[in-house]
Amino acid sequence: MPHLESLPALAVTGATGHIGSLVARQLADAGLAQRLLVRRPGSAPDLPSAAVVGCTYEDSSVSRAALDGVDVLFMVSGAEHPDRLDQHRGFVDAAVAAGVGHVVYLSFFGAAPDATFTLARDHWATEQHIIAAGPRYTFLRNAFYTDFFEAMTGADGVLRGPAGTGRVASVTRADVARVAAAVLQRPQDHQGATYDVTGPEELSLTEVAATITEVTGRSVVYHDESIAEAYESRRAWDAPEWQYDAWVSTYTAIAAGELVPASDHVLRVTGRPPESLRDHLGSVEG
Repeated sequence: MPHLESLPALAVTGATGHIGSLVARQLADAGLAQRLLVRRPGSAPDLPSAAVVGCTYEDSSVSRAALDGVDVLFMVSGAEHPDRLDQHRGFVDAAVAAGVGHVVYLSFFGAAPDATFTLARDHWATEQHIIAAGPRYTFLRNAFYTDFFEAMTGADGVLRGPAGTGRVASVTRADVARVAAAVLQRPQDHQGATYDVTGPEELSLTEVAATITEVTGRSVVYHDESIAEAYESRRAWDAPEWQYDAWVSTYTAIAAGELVPASDHVLRVTGRPPESLRDHLGSVEG
């Protein structure tokens, strides 16, 4: 590990993943020095004024050392795992022990102890642990990712799930990263804030399918599965039961109205409106 006294006081986790790497690049473009805490140092992006430090959420002693001297921390949630909440709590405790003053946590829209989307419950519990631990904090509750809709559509052109006529205010990962980078550049302006990071519109999955068809030319339709159908169709992939619950509850949360309303927080924080699904698809196609 590099000498801690030489490392920057702004740290970013998840820099080998999609959101973390986008945030790290934007901070580098803004001229900020940063410490990239990553599981695989060899996979970290090569950025100016960025020091790479190996770190995992599972190992609190390594995390404590990696976070020494950090004042502002961007904490991306860990990979989906049955022990993820315990890992989050251990990492937060290590951050506080290391003297981290402000945690910017990437949470999920509608995080609550009784959220329909099962993983949103872990995000709520992580938020509560951060609050109880005592650092300054900012919570970025991103909505479902707009980027995922095409990938969720089967090879048969069917977007399937038990979402009914519910609506979702999805957001692009690029817009989430823009919000995070803006907050990290002026964390003092966002102390204690919880932002609902959504796109500009609330769409049903029928409208999502129609938009994909119109913009891309690929014929896509939405099939409103029953819950039993949803579990059965997803058993094509070998996964533990908690993972099936998470996958299916993504859709039942939409049906329950828990992934709306759209907010203006992307515009408020960054000064630029978020992308719509049509905008996003058009930029990918272009």
